[in-house]
Amino acid sequence: MVGFFNRAREMAELDAFLRREGAQLIGVYGRRRVGKTTLLTTWAARTGLPVLYWVAKRDPKQALMASLAQTIWAWEHGGEPGEIGIQPRSWEEVFQMMARAIGNRRVIVILDELPYALQQDRGFASHIQAAWDHLFKDSNVLLFLSGSHIGMIVDLLTYQAPLYGRFTAQLPLLPLSFPDIRDFLPRYDVDKRLAVYAILGGIPAYLERWDDGETIAANVQRLFLQRTGWFRNEPLVLISDLTRRESTSFEAILRALAAGNHTREDIAAASAMTSSSLSHYLPRLIELNLVERRIPATVPLEQRRTSKLSRYYLSDPYLRFYYRFIDPNLHLIEQGLTSRLWQMMESHFRAFVALTFEELCRVWTLAQARVNGLPFAPDVVGSHWATDVQVDVVAIAWREKCILLGECKWGMEDIDRPVVRELIEEKTPRVLAVLPDGGEGWAVHYAFFARAGFTEAARTEAAPHSAILVNLEALDHDLQQANKS
Repeated sequence: MVGFFNRAREMAELDAFLRREGAQLIGVYGRRRVGKTTLLTTWAARTGLPVLYWVAKRDPKQALMASLAQTIWAWEHGGEPGEIGIQPRSWEEVFQMMARAIGNRRVIVILDELPYALQQDRGFASHIQAAWDHLFKDSNVLLFLSGSHIGMIVDLLTYQAPLYGRFTAQLPLLPLSFPDIRDFLPRYDVDKRLAVYAILGGIPAYLERWDDGETIAANVQRLFLQRTGWFRNEPLVLISDLTRRESTSFEAILRALAAGNHTREDIAAASAMTSSSLSHYLPRLIELNLVERRIPATVPLEQRRTSKLSRYYLSDPYLRFYYRFIDPNLHLIEQGLTSRLWQMMESHFRAFVALTFEELCRVWTLAQARVNGLPFAPDVVGSHWATDVQVDVVAIAWREKCILLGECKWGMEDIDRPVVRELIEEKTPRVLAVLPDGGEGWAVHYAFFARAGFTEAARTEAAPHSAILVNLEALDHDLQQANKS
């Protein structure tokens, strides 16, 4: 299914830019295939204003100048680019041509995939800066600079960059959240949608290629397990685009994380790197929202920045799936042994999806905290781990000495009494022991998250503790509601 869904917040932000008086210079950035072009062109078309759109390519400088000049001429005269052979001598000439075509009208100008031009001409940013200062800043133009090389676009915003201080706004475009993907998969129930989200995440271009008239197995085999599959080279291109440098070391780290290595020492060993060298790569992957640094929620606030209990996780669902199942088994795909590969994947797939379910349970807890839907207002929502205990969901308020402990189960069966008792009787004392004063004086609350539901015995066991019970349908409903607010 191809369509434009669920960018209401971003559309509202673009409308706000439109309402501002005078010229606007706006940077729009996000990873490839996240929908930047679709967002900008769809919104621009809805405004009813004249729209000048140009996309840069990996062409030499002279070809880029000619391409933009021809696009301006075609836009002004109602023709097609290339109908007239324009060969400008400089970027100054091109931007003067643009300024004359726009005049003092309210016009939307979108310069898309700008990093390609920046790669071909290192001075291009300076030419845009000069054009803005001398031709556009006192006009009525809305000038959008868009690109997938996040680092390169962000660099334009930094101190000493030619465009520093010129941008009037910036719009980072993130992947869609789980509630957002429903419109892409209208024939799937919530179980299947969550499985697809665990595989693809919230990237619109990926979701458009999923056929919800087929099974998950059929889609995976069509999209991933064929030598000519659309996703075959996507990770390499994505990582190269995002990092702007050779991707070998970044890929090694992602492979290590996908294989279950989460401490710096284990990641370094698995990726054949020194622990100190990770300092050059992990922060970059975190900045790009591909990797997440997690700290136990039970670590006091003042210790979180320097805590040595950090663990690192692949936060991008698509890369997590690819490096967990596809990358280690490319030899099977090359040999056409896709049935064998799917058998291997299927035996581990439920546990893989369970990780995404746990993350969504923490998202639900945070969403409830924002609307005062928890027994207290927490400072932190996360999880807890130690050598003797692990708890999937933890919310904690340090000053009030309140803590919520949550257990998540992605099994097909209803949660029964033993799961409730284990959290309350066995795990709780171990968590309290790591809190100040051994947890004395702390109020403990509970939440249980189930794919299916809860037996009567489990409900009876949980009732005296006023435990929150959330099945998958309720979790999905609540996240949908939170997404609308």
